[in-house]
Amino acid sequence: MKASLVNDALLMAIKQRKPQAGLIWHTDRGSQYASYSHKDLLEQYGIVQSMSRKGNCWDNAVSESFFHTLKTELVYHEIYETKSEANGSIFEYIEVFYNRQRSHSANNNLSPVEFEKKMMEEKMFTSHSLTRFLMEAL
Repeated sequence: MKASLVNDALLMAIKQRKPQAGLIWHTDRGSQYASYSHKDLLEQYGIVQSMSRKGNCWDNAVSESFFHTLKTELVYHEIYETKSEANGSIFEYIEVFYNRQRSHSANNNLSPVEFEKKMMEEKMFTSHSLTRFLMEAL
C-alpha cells in the first residue's frame, strides 16, 4: 500500500470532518503510516499518531473488526469489474449503510452517526449546564 493512498484518504476525512488538533490517529505499523510524508501530514494538522505495538493485534482491534465486517458483509459477496466500481460500492457501504444505518453494540446499538450526535448533544448540554451554573454562582 502506498503512502499516497492513506494520505489521500486522511485528507478526505480531514476535509469532511474538520477535526480539532489533538485527534488521535491509530494505525498499524505499515510502512505507509511510518513514512515521512504521512508523519508530515499528521504534524500539519496537529494529529497525534498512535501506532500499534509490534505483534500486538489487540491494539488495532476496532479497525480489524471494521475491516472484517466490511469484507464479510460486502466485499466477499461482490465481484468488481473495475477499481472504480469497488470504490463506489465500498464508499456507499461505509457512508450510507455502516455509518448511518447499521447499529453497533459498542455504541449502545446506535449507528455511528446517531451515537456521535447523541454524544455531541450531551456535551453541549453539559457545557450549557456548566455555563449556566457558573453564571448563577456569580
